[in-house]
Amino acid sequence: MRLGPLMRNANAETLIGALVVAIAGAFLWFALAHRDSAAASGAGAYNVVARFSNASGIERGTDVRIAGVKAGVVQDVALDGDFYEAVVTMSVDRQWKLPDDSDARVTSDGLLGGAHISIGPGGSEDIIPQDGKGEIERTQGSVDLLTLFASFASGGGDAADETDSDPADESLE
Repeated sequence: MRLGPLMRNANAETLIGALVVAIAGAFLWFALAHRDSAAASGAGAYNVVARFSNASGIERGTDVRIAGVKAGVVQDVALDGDFYEAVVTMSVDRQWKLPDDSDARVTSDGLLGGAHISIGPGGSEDIIPQDGKGEIERTQGSVDLLTLFASFASGGGDAADETDSDPADESLE
């Protein structure tokens, strides 16, 4: 029995559809298998805690970078109810021995992008313990870009302090 032209097209479309699904499955498998870098998880890593006044854009899985190079990932972000600070637990590769005077900053990836934590190693000879109880004490939270732009647009200073009167009180003459 010969297949008509419509039947041959249907078989080709089915074959191409199956190929697309297989490739999509391979990409999904790869993404799930590599979502947590081996360089920043498991036995080759240790946990370090840092407290931030503002951790906007930081969530589980966010990169932790030293000199722009990925050195770990964020494991947890929690709120300290006593001091109202974001407590960020980071998993850092054991090859990075951080001086105890290192600092951590929440850094924006750009105007439209997310954020990452940038660790600036200090100059101390004492090292943060790699037993999972180490803490980076010098931190800087994320900067709200809209407030920063408003500050520049209003001629410097704090944008909230620039208005002395309520605009509703002014006449429209």
